[in-house]
Amino acid sequence: MQLFSKLVIATLPIIPKAIIKSVARRYIAGPLLEDAARVTQSLMRVGASSTIDVLGEFVTSRDRAQHEATMSSAVVRAIHDHQLDAYLSVKLTSLGLDIDADFAFEQLTAIVDQARAAGVFVRMDMENTPYTEQTLQFYERLRSMGYDNVGVVIQAYLRRSEADIRRLLPLKPNIRLCKGIYVEDEVHAFKDAEEIRTNYRKLLSILLDGYAEVRIATHDEALITNAIAQIAERERHPSTVEFQMLLGVREERRDQLIAAGYKMRIYVPFGEDWYGYSTRRLKENPQIAGHIAKAVLTGRS
Repeated sequence: MQLFSKLVIATLPIIPKAIIKSVARRYIAGPLLEDAARVTQSLMRVGASSTIDVLGEFVTSRDRAQHEATMSSAVVRAIHDHQLDAYLSVKLTSLGLDIDADFAFEQLTAIVDQARAAGVFVRMDMENTPYTEQTLQFYERLRSMGYDNVGVVIQAYLRRSEADIRRLLPLKPNIRLCKGIYVEDEVHAFKDAEEIRTNYRKLLSILLDGYAEVRIATHDEALITNAIAQIAERERHPSTVEFQMLLGVREERRDQLIAAGYKMRIYVPFGEDWYGYSTRRLKENPQIAGHIAKAVLTGRS
């Protein structure tokens, strides 16, 4: 099955986009903000909160970057107006980081300022390594300006992540700890799955001991089990800890963690720019290969 999964994933570039979209629907709320609000409300009914993300990254024009900023502002308004248990996730390249760093920071600051006035939190998502340092610098600048409704992401597969965490700890940061999904060179990233798990456990320990606001983002059962053990060792109450998962992934485990008293937040992406996000998620979850093969052979997902 593993070989079959790898073969299907390797053929993703030549599989029709309509097939990919039909399989990936479970990961995406829909094309509209109203879809994200609807999914968030359904998650609230099962005891979970959400991170709402406007799909779009690596923007190359100011007009597009301004459009993406406008969409993020609309998310903030929707969260406030509909009293959604959610916050905003934003990628800096969608705000124009590749165009002009000052321009991107101005757009980000305006969104964070609007969110603070509305009582909404903003998570700066982490992209691939060309943007890691700039993302951390943006976070530090916002914190130095007095914004505390903002957080960042640390990727456990990056070799630099321990140093980055120790650098941020004096800020009592709000950090989403994930494995990481972008394809990186070995000089920057651990490649072996167990090496990544080992580093994740280590980073989580540093964050817990440093009293950072850590958000445990993983579907890996070994890491979930270890996180629960680390929390218990430190005699933290489950309600003080938040796990995070992707929409459409391990829903049974999600519900188990909620029932055990842990906070749970689900990543809810929406928008028309779905293809890049979807293919990364499919590569991350090779068990979906069977669904792709069925869709290719039968035309049904």
